[in-house]
Amino acid sequence: MARRKTELLTEVELEFMKVLWSIGQGTVRDVCSALTGHPPRAYTSVATVLKVLEGKGYVVSEKGDRTLTYRPNVEKNAYERRSIREMSKSLFDGTPSALVARLVEDEDLSDETIAEIRSIIDERLGRDAT
Repeated sequence: MARRKTELLTEVELEFMKVLWSIGQGTVRDVCSALTGHPPRAYTSVATVLKVLEGKGYVVSEKGDRTLTYRPNVEKNAYERRSIREMSKSLFDGTPSALVARLVEDEDLSDETIAEIRSIIDERLGRDAT
């Protein structure tokens, strides 16, 4: 029985999900090939992580000839939304404005990036006003 998809992914699981979101679907071998990092991950390790992701409900598999093909069962946007909400709850007491304030106060942000953020907010405000 699959666990609820409410739990967040570990760093390794997220790396695998990013690969699957990128390639759409793939076998263990496909995921092995798409993963970056040194040393390369063992086939059995990749297969194990994909099975864990399936158990958590993040991926589904389909049996073809003699191999399983895995595909995401959760959209990237949906996971990003959930992750941001959880971060907002746990680090910023559920106050999204505190999260945004922390982001824009980051001295490493370029003026260009801040302008992009402002544009996104302005677009959202314009959409909400209509």
